[in-house]
Amino acid sequence: MKREQATKYKETILIVDDMEINQEILTEMLKEDYNLIKAYDGQEAIDLLEKHHLEIQLILLDFIMPQKDGLEVLREMKEKQWIKRIPVIMITSEDSLAFMHKVYELGGTEYIHRPFDRYVVQQRIKNTLMLYAKKRRLEEMVAEQVYERKKNSDMMMTIFSNIVEFRNGESGLHVLHIRIITEILCRYLSETTHQVNLSGKDISNIALASALHDVGKIAISEKILNKPGKLTEEEYEIMKTHSAIGADIVSRLEPYQEEPLVKFAYDICRWHHERWDGKGYPDGLKGGEIPLHAQIVAIADVYDALTSERVYKKAYSSHEAIQMIANGECGAFNPMLLDALFVLEDEILEALEKEGQGNHDRIFTATENIMQSLNIPVHTDSLQKKVAIQKGEKKP
Repeated sequence: MKREQATKYKETILIVDDMEINQEILTEMLKEDYNLIKAYDGQEAIDLLEKHHLEIQLILLDFIMPQKDGLEVLREMKEKQWIKRIPVIMITSEDSLAFMHKVYELGGTEYIHRPFDRYVVQQRIKNTLMLYAKKRRLEEMVAEQVYERKKNSDMMMTIFSNIVEFRNGESGLHVLHIRIITEILCRYLSETTHQVNLSGKDISNIALASALHDVGKIAISEKILNKPGKLTEEEYEIMKTHSAIGADIVSRLEPYQEEPLVKFAYDICRWHHERWDGKGYPDGLKGGEIPLHAQIVAIADVYDALTSERVYKKAYSSHEAIQMIANGECGAFNPMLLDALFVLEDEILEALEKEGQGNHDRIFTATENIMQSLNIPVHTDSLQKKVAIQKGEKKP
């Protein structure tokens, strides 16, 4: 007697398009692999989402429609926070950067052009669903491991943030360096100026939270993360979304929003790319509007990025990096932090040299295992080579 074949689970996609022919074409392309729900205008889509937003895994959304156009639907999804859980792929004939920037600003994930190409449509849907599934699993793992097993929170936080670094072709040492530099700066400022009043627990939480500064990059395409040359304007706009995405991931830890660690992590994720002169992102905060802990992580991030080898550049010396930061080549920073960086250069270099490589090796192995379980690509040979170089076992 033959065993009955298990029914394949199908994700549910909402197709929103006022043109019957477009609905038919997309249905023919997708009906075998997905459950499909249809809406013929923006308002009908919103009505369906009110009832079924927990059941829908992805939306294909036309731009030009009666009653509510695609951007209006995106805006309402953002207001109701549905966009946090449901990815939206825009259907459009538009090619302007201004339009694409607006789509990304409102939370759109991808876009496809008409006339439809079957392969492109299917791959973008598949990739987007996989990306959001990994993102949700990462959020769950952060919530469970960091808060249910507090005794291992330090190591686990580093592992999760290293996942981002490993996807980015880095060794994971960046996360460790940021924590070390952040803690040194926090302690120095707390001890030497009345403007900064941080307790020992605050400093510990800020240093730990700094490990999550780039966690939003989990949602950025590897083609953009690892591009050896300069990013295009559109690619750069996509890259910039990682700060808001990271803050969104942290905001999902709903039972813990009043915890100081989570508050610090949210601020750092969202605002570590803001700049003293207001020319940063995502919110264009200026001067004291930027939380000090986010400013500290920002300057630590830039310093370590400059002094580390990346796919697109060689490493600068510590002295060169500090001069570049002071000269405004990496954006404007709080003068108080610039002064501290000059004073602490030797201490920072000494601390980075004394970092616990044994502990890092264990984190490297644990991170690699988690990435394999999540089916996230990791280029082990390249990463091990970089770790060896930074340990001094090989010359670059």
